[in-house]
Amino acid sequence: MGLLIELQKRIPDGWFLRRLLPAALFVVVAVVGGGELGHTHWNDASLARERIADALRTGGGLSADAVASLVLLAVPVVGAAFALPYIAAAIGALASGAWPWWLMPVGRRVTDWRVRRWVEPDTLARQSVRARADGHALRADRLDARAARARAVGRPESPTWSGDRFRLTEANVRQATGSDVTTGWTALLLGAQDPPRVALAEARDAYDAACEALAWSTAFTVLGAWWWPAAPTGVLLGLASWRSLRHAVQALCRTTEAAFTLRESEQLRTQP
Repeated sequence: MGLLIELQKRIPDGWFLRRLLPAALFVVVAVVGGGELGHTHWNDASLARERIADALRTGGGLSADAVASLVLLAVPVVGAAFALPYIAAAIGALASGAWPWWLMPVGRRVTDWRVRRWVEPDTLARQSVRARADGHALRADRLDARAARARAVGRPESPTWSGDRFRLTEANVRQATGSDVTTGWTALLLGAQDPPRVALAEARDAYDAACEALAWSTAFTVLGAWWWPAAPTGVLLGLASWRSLRHAVQALCRTTEAAFTLRESEQLRTQP
């Protein structure tokens, strides 16, 4: 416990809480659940406790075997913690619709599929009115929610909803201020006052955290091939992470639009 407290003092909280601790948890679950229990003894708590006790037993001191075991455990933990930002960056790129060239054929197919499923907001509103008149209040509420999302984002032009939302933000900023979000983002961070800069950093950090959570959900789902309880855990974590990602995208887009608008108004006030 003292070691964990000392590590938390020396390591930034974001890296410690979001990367190192989840990596340690995943490695322990992979070793104990996937390596020792498996599908046959998936709920054998006594066997898991015995394996963990054997790993922690040092015979009164740290022997060479104990040190080697700690090193072998620390290597995948630290490796997973360092690899996570790169995996999360790839997930963030896919979520934003910035797919690499070798995935563009798949991206076009996904975009075409989203266009075929897309319905005009007015059509959804009329369907909602008919459903409510027929006494189907739950279906009417769902149609109202779909109509609001379709009206807010518009016709799909990207493989993902997040990509459409980012493109809408770019269009709104360009129409309101004449600025390009892609080229003006760095200048905005460097030149903005403290409140806008902090708000932008927090919004981007929330987006990165949601992408990292999606990476862990994928890892736990894959681990379910060796220890099946990890699979539903990964699926539930993935659903929660996807919802968090949508909220983070909305917050990032609103914050970006507000920051560019504020910078434009400040520039207008300072002009002679």
